[in-house]
Amino acid sequence: MPEISRFFGIIIHMYFNEHNPPHFHVKYNDYRAKIDIETCGIIDGHLPPKVLALVVEWASIHQEELLKNWSDLLLEGKFNKINPLE
Repeated sequence: MPEISRFFGIIIHMYFNEHNPPHFHVKYNDYRAKIDIETCGIIDGHLPPKVLALVVEWASIHQEELLKNWSDLLLEGKFNKINPLE
């Protein structure tokens, strides 16, 4: 499970051989969520509202990079780190 980014205690990762829709996983303390890359909405899980707002802001900025990582992981097993939210 490659770690894509980390900021403010939030860890973003993707799995190899995932299923559609394109998404990423978020860990924050005991919270877990799966986030749709295209809509930035929660598919599964729960995050505190402030954490979700940070994740959505980050994902909106890096949507193209996230979609490229999704494709690269599925096709080639490769990924690139994405800059954290600052």
